[in-house]
Amino acid sequence: MIYIVVVSLIALTLMSVAVRRASGVRSQADFLVAGRTLTWPVLVFTLLSSWIGAGSLFAGGENAYRNGFAALWQPAGGWAGLLVILLIAGRARRFAQFTVPDLLETRYNAAARVFATIAIVISYTMITSYQFKGGGDILHLIFPAVQKTTGMYIIAAFVITATALAGMASVAYLDLIIGLLVTAIACISAPLLLANGGGWAGVQAALPANHFTLFGPLSTSQAFGLLLPTMLLLIGNQGMYQKFFSARSERDAKVAVLGWIVGTVVLETVIVSIAVIGSARFHPENPREIIPMTARMGLPELVGAILLGGVFAKVISTANNYLFSPATNLIHDVYKRFVAPEASERRTLAVSRLLVVALGAFALMQAAYFESILRAALYAYTVYGAAVTPVVMAVFFWKRATTAGAIVSIVSGTAITVGWNILGIEVMDAVYPALGVSVLSLVLVSLLTPPPAEEKWRPFFD
Repeated sequence: MIYIVVVSLIALTLMSVAVRRASGVRSQADFLVAGRTLTWPVLVFTLLSSWIGAGSLFAGGENAYRNGFAALWQPAGGWAGLLVILLIAGRARRFAQFTVPDLLETRYNAAARVFATIAIVISYTMITSYQFKGGGDILHLIFPAVQKTTGMYIIAAFVITATALAGMASVAYLDLIIGLLVTAIACISAPLLLANGGGWAGVQAALPANHFTLFGPLSTSQAFGLLLPTMLLLIGNQGMYQKFFSARSERDAKVAVLGWIVGTVVLETVIVSIAVIGSARFHPENPREIIPMTARMGLPELVGAILLGGVFAKVISTANNYLFSPATNLIHDVYKRFVAPEASERRTLAVSRLLVVALGAFALMQAAYFESILRAALYAYTVYGAAVTPVVMAVFFWKRATTAGAIVSIVSGTAITVGWNILGIEVMDAVYPALGVSVLSLVLVSLLTPPPAEEKWRPFFD
């Protein structure tokens, strides 16, 4: 009963925040970047909550169940990426637009905007899809009568409604609540689980010895195959840039990254630890459910209910973020840019909300394709990381990058990743050929074409 009460309270709280924030949305800037009013404490938790969702709690849990602490190679890619982000957060806020394709059109041209938008929609709706799937798993665990597929549809309806109501204002303030809740309860749960599981010696005795080594059962190539897609997604992540564009000032953006570094290292390490400790005692039918099952069966009832509620809230938060982001692209980078540039604020808001609904339906369709959340996560990360991240990094670090080089890089990175997964090639992780061809295309085509005019790169280097 307590699990039902806790999850219901969390759901009601999240929806009430979305409804309340919706009353303040009157313009495109309100909907897309919260009127550029977010302070650094709000930014820290919205960045943390949007980054740590089903990819960490389900894909990361599945990874830790199979590979032990070697699963930390996956979040370590994010930690490495954050060091790069620290260098550019202030400059991103200074640019103060709405989306990553805004950056790309300013630096390259309108075609780069369109091709990047396609890659972002493919990647982000896939990420949204496995949030829906993870949420359905949790509802089934709490309410056994609710089938996982039914639960997935319930979660999708909740997320689509909350996102459509208030846009970035809904996203950021939901994340503030969820980030505080999950960080606190995860840090409380890990030592309790360890004590209930017979201490560190008991966990080591129950698991293979390689679960406690640097690479575990992974090869070096497999370990870096986990690290690279995560790092590439983070340093090019549109949701992150959009939050920087929403910051009150450059200083708020920079300070938020420092808080994000601390928060993500602590929380992701704790999440992997919970999964490893839980795997010493519990063996779910589907490894991705190890953290929810551990919360349900391995902790005191109240603590377990809050942790499970926190996992549920994290899934909602991340789905909210990754559904909102491609909707932003389609409204700002396609509709306002090419379809109806003179559309009124009222009409634009209406179309924005309709696009959220359409993309949510598209994400639901994709949820049927990947059974493994870990596989789906790596696919989505690679699409974005190979197609978008190299050209975004060139905006801030390489004056010689040209429009032709950027377009070939985006198209080749997207095509190779999608084709690799359609063909089911497993001899090598898709990130290696996709990233290699994308970066090589960017460099070679740029060097073989005339250098860009100074006004193209100057705004990003002052």
